[in-house]
Amino acid sequence: MSDHSEDENIGVPLPSIRNEYADDTIKILLATDNHIGYLERDPIRGQDSINAFKEILQLAVKNDVDFILLAGDLFHENRPSRDCLYQVMALLREYTLGDRPVQIELLSDPDDGKPPGYSFPAINYEDPNLNVAIPVFSIHGNHDDPQGAGPEGALCALDVLSVSGLINYMGKIDLPLNDAEAQNTGIAVKPVLLRKGNTRLGLYGIGNVKDQRMHFELRSNRVRMYMPRDKDSWFNMLLLHQNRVAHGPQQSVPEGMFDNSIDLVVWGHEHDCRIVPEPVAGKRYYITQPGSSVATSLADGEALEKHVALLKIQGKEFELTPIPLRSVRPFVIDDVVLSEAAEEEGFDINDKIEVAKFLKQKVTELIEKANAQWDERNARAVAEGEPELPRPLPLVRLKVDTTGVSEMSNPVRFGQEFQGQIANPRDVLTFHRSKKGVSRTSKIKADEPELSIDDPDLTIGEKLSKVRVQTLVREYLAAQELQLLGEGGMSEAIETFVEKDDIHAIQGHVTSALRSLMKGVQATGEDFDEGDFEEIVGKVRGEQEKQRSEKQAEKPSKGKGKAKATNEESDASVDSMLMDVDAGGSDFDMDLSDEPAPARKKAAPKKAAPAKKAPARGKGKKAATPPSDDDDDNEDEEEVAPAPAKRTNRAAVLSQTSKKAPTKAPAKKAAASKTAASKQTQSTLSFAPAGRSTRTAATRARKKVAETIELDSD
Repeated sequence: MSDHSEDENIGVPLPSIRNEYADDTIKILLATDNHIGYLERDPIRGQDSINAFKEILQLAVKNDVDFILLAGDLFHENRPSRDCLYQVMALLREYTLGDRPVQIELLSDPDDGKPPGYSFPAINYEDPNLNVAIPVFSIHGNHDDPQGAGPEGALCALDVLSVSGLINYMGKIDLPLNDAEAQNTGIAVKPVLLRKGNTRLGLYGIGNVKDQRMHFELRSNRVRMYMPRDKDSWFNMLLLHQNRVAHGPQQSVPEGMFDNSIDLVVWGHEHDCRIVPEPVAGKRYYITQPGSSVATSLADGEALEKHVALLKIQGKEFELTPIPLRSVRPFVIDDVVLSEAAEEEGFDINDKIEVAKFLKQKVTELIEKANAQWDERNARAVAEGEPELPRPLPLVRLKVDTTGVSEMSNPVRFGQEFQGQIANPRDVLTFHRSKKGVSRTSKIKADEPELSIDDPDLTIGEKLSKVRVQTLVREYLAAQELQLLGEGGMSEAIETFVEKDDIHAIQGHVTSALRSLMKGVQATGEDFDEGDFEEIVGKVRGEQEKQRSEKQAEKPSKGKGKAKATNEESDASVDSMLMDVDAGGSDFDMDLSDEPAPARKKAAPKKAAPAKKAPARGKGKKAATPPSDDDDDNEDEEEVAPAPAKRTNRAAVLSQTSKKAPTKAPAKKAAASKTAASKQTQSTLSFAPAGRSTRTAATRARKKVAETIELDSD
């Protein structure tokens, strides 16, 4: 969240239009971070995001705008549910299609950005088969960014809405086809050029890019914006979806690194509402940050009243008017320090009943405050001629500092007493302790490890610079002393879960890792006692982690055909938006990518050889197929080239996550189980149910792999 204070702009005159002429004024409705689909299964808050989006479209119709501009994260998930897509498409059709004439003229190429192989234009109101009343322009954010590597390249939900004629998807970046070109081109931004009367507008959209890469490209002056020759006579507006507040080195985009020809920057991704245009020191342009239309976290920035912006542009002048969103449920947040409250109120902080009574009183006060806010806003809207809206259940969050308190009550049970009074009874309370008493020599606990940001010698700024998901996850997992799962793979799965909201990332990694571990233990073919089980498991896990690390290090140089790997590029320039076409296979090296297939078939018997100790049972081909370890999966990943990717606007690098190895897993598993069942004299660890193996499966071993057996049997 942004921590900017609006007090800095006190006394600075706000931009405005001196003499407004309707025929020359472009009216735009600005909105960002709609996050449609957030908590869609919640019985109370499930429709909050779609209700806010509906109100935004209604405001566009009411204010007779020329078009709607969205700055990313229309959807909360990369793969929105069918219900989300259905409701969004229905609303767009209801409010943006019609026979109302579009008064803005398109001056740029209408085919620029259209999907190849189709005749319809990229801008929907230029299509004679569609009746568009209010065009919608949008870039993608970090939640709904394109992924995948099919024949059409990386796609996202906005591509679906675009080809259906409901929105105009902009901000997709054409990336180079070879390494030499990639080192010289950087990011190229082509505008959508519009005109109304004497006002000419250039829209420059940049969809979400990893902050490290965007920071690098801007610092290296490699962001090239294609502007008209008479660019000073145009109103140039930039849309982007990046971190504005620094979360560490190169973890944000500096405000003052954009071209001076820009007049206004519309900043998405940050959720707190800062619509009033803010000047940038040493620059000519202003920044506006509409914020989100729905609260996706119970944080201080989300407690600000939600707005959209009505932007008017005439010539080189503009003005912004905030419009409050009435459908957004009120949200209040407060914090309390129990030790201080106990002194003021005179209760014992170790008395759970007294503490609970005090906290209930505080929550009740917050509920009353939230309801009063809603009534005030409702009364103001009714006075302006708007209809009265029924009062929704508010969002309430009380942050409790429990330093010095020995034991606290269950926050979920506490919240049950407010069922029917608030929309979030399960997480109304959040407990935390002051870090002042943390000692560097204190013993690390598995469930409360000492992290690098807990160092009492660090300043607040140094701690903030260390707050990264990757670092925290790695340090926390290192303190757990994992026995079956590798720290590296688990860290990547958690990072995917956090950044992409992929709810299956952790489960999928655990399932895959445990299966690979089982196959690795089975393939050792060694006799071991109960006490040796942990050593063998640790050895196999270590080998798999080493292979994973080597594979990660070799990724940039794999499958490049005739092109050589280049390690000179800074890590800051690598992100999910970088389309390494050579890595994913291209039209130019298709023949090369097909060559390794025979080599893989020949290599399979060699890798399986250590697991064959009794091949005289007439197993034929089945005896050669049981996997010895996870090398078979790695081999498939390295040597089988994915489908050739066309020149696209997003990263085909993500194709590395879709491998052919999982499709062979059932066959390998079946062959492995048949071999283990038939060779009673072979010294392998059997994971079959008890009673089917003649080997003494150690009781300790059974306990450690109990969950693994269940996953494998599924």
